[in-house]
Amino acid sequence: MMSLLTLTAIASFLSQPVLGAPVFETRQDAADWTSQEWDAIVVGAGTAGIIVADRLSEAGKKTLLLEFGGPSYGVMGGTERPAWLDGTDLSRVDVPGLYKSIFNGNTDLLCPPGVVNSYQACTIGGNSAINAGLYFQPPASDWDDYHPEGWKSADVKAATQRLLDMQSSVTSYSSDGKFYMQSGYKAAREWLIDGASFSEVSFNEDPDNKDKVFGRPVYNYIGGQRGGPTRTYLQNALKRSNFRLQTGVRVRRISHIAGLASGVAADVDGSLVDVPLSSGGRVILSAGAIASPGLLMHSGIGPFEIFMDMSTTGFLPFNSTMVLNPAVGEGLFDNPNTYIELAGSTIESYVHDYNNPIPADRDLYLSSRSGPYASASQTSAFWAYMPNSDGTRTGVQGTIDSSGHGEYGANNTITLNIYGTSGLGSAGRVILSDDGNYVPGPSSDIYYTDPRDGKTIAKFIHSIFQALPPSSPDSPAADGLTPLNIPQNSTVEEIETYITTPSEYAVGAVQHWSSSCRIGKCVDTDTKVIGTQNIHVVDASIISPLTVNPQFGVMVAAEKGAERILKTW
Repeated sequence: MMSLLTLTAIASFLSQPVLGAPVFETRQDAADWTSQEWDAIVVGAGTAGIIVADRLSEAGKKTLLLEFGGPSYGVMGGTERPAWLDGTDLSRVDVPGLYKSIFNGNTDLLCPPGVVNSYQACTIGGNSAINAGLYFQPPASDWDDYHPEGWKSADVKAATQRLLDMQSSVTSYSSDGKFYMQSGYKAAREWLIDGASFSEVSFNEDPDNKDKVFGRPVYNYIGGQRGGPTRTYLQNALKRSNFRLQTGVRVRRISHIAGLASGVAADVDGSLVDVPLSSGGRVILSAGAIASPGLLMHSGIGPFEIFMDMSTTGFLPFNSTMVLNPAVGEGLFDNPNTYIELAGSTIESYVHDYNNPIPADRDLYLSSRSGPYASASQTSAFWAYMPNSDGTRTGVQGTIDSSGHGEYGANNTITLNIYGTSGLGSAGRVILSDDGNYVPGPSSDIYYTDPRDGKTIAKFIHSIFQALPPSSPDSPAADGLTPLNIPQNSTVEEIETYITTPSEYAVGAVQHWSSSCRIGKCVDTDTKVIGTQNIHVVDASIISPLTVNPQFGVMVAAEKGAERILKTW
């Protein structure tokens, strides 16, 4: 989750100069890879693409994994780091406590303008290299209620286990076994368990329980450092002679005739080259829920009206090789979020510092991978479901951050990031920019277009506020937490107005993009794009909105997607 990131910050980043992405030196044979024929070309070395490429190469397929960005983790040659990491094999990506610093821009890890009109990683590992590393397993109901046959909880059980065997989940982050930054955790626990009758659970031991539960966050760390598919699956793939990772490559389109792909066209060292598939080969898009639909559209696969627009400008010739699929880009989802600033007499805020960490905390991390820098700033999490009048339910999630945000930066403040999850009615689509460059991005109707969503989340916030002591920002509670930007005695209507009105604290983009090429609508249950013969999408695009942060679910989808592709080969 990209905590404390708003649309204002994104706009600021997109206006900055573009930094050059260094090219990772692969460990494979240096023969000209562009002229070789590949059984599988996977576009995007991110959260899903790495897993798909590893599993396909493991099965004996000659696999090419293409990535526009460059190194990230130290193990992959990443060198972006503050001075206090000099002399180590760590980059800023490896240190969990430094993840927020990436959102300030001035880094090679993020996609430059002109790639996507959203905040996204362009680097080895994709968003798994820049997020907080939260690693919550979706409840079985997410698969059973929102996904088609072949993708129910029983169907993905083996894929889930394979994922956990490769990358375990952890609730103890610091190598010394201690928990740090705990004043906010203790205050939130007292509020929600003692006051609001939530149950305390271990989320990785009881993943299906997501109703009125509170606990410590689950992360994907390995030995006090960021984990993820780069440190697990990719390291296995790099040992194989039939696998190649190539960075610094921007795929422009899929080369196909009426949905039968023969390869991809990509910018390589300043030239547009065709990279061929072998007979019976597959192209798998794993570029993310905005970039993958965008690449399909650029390739002449998508809604009719998009083709008409691009053909009028000459960007894409209108011809019989196009594949009409109106579901490409449809249903794009992100969690609507609100930052609620909380103050309390027992709170001691903690802010990770990129350049100048507290010396004792710096030394503790460097010597033993322990202390506050061994985890991100989320110290607790909770979930609940809100019933709807039609018998459905809406999921609501909250995480407690170790410090305040914006104007609420006093040492006694923390931030509750609260957002709607599964069961929301609002969604948009991937659109292309109208400047002639056709850059993919989110439509303007992603959040709160279904009026029920705002009301439901407001009712939940109001309900948990009733478990706080009476207070106001001018008259804080002597004991317990005091909401600062939304008064504790606010009505449901007042809360709804606040959370649906854009500000630094409301209607921000969490960047949990998903659901823009859904299974059963845009792709079939084997992840093949409907209307094509050998073009697949396996990333966050294909899953429906989840109750939890999407990273774990995306990785399960990658495991399951690779499995289904191999069964049809």
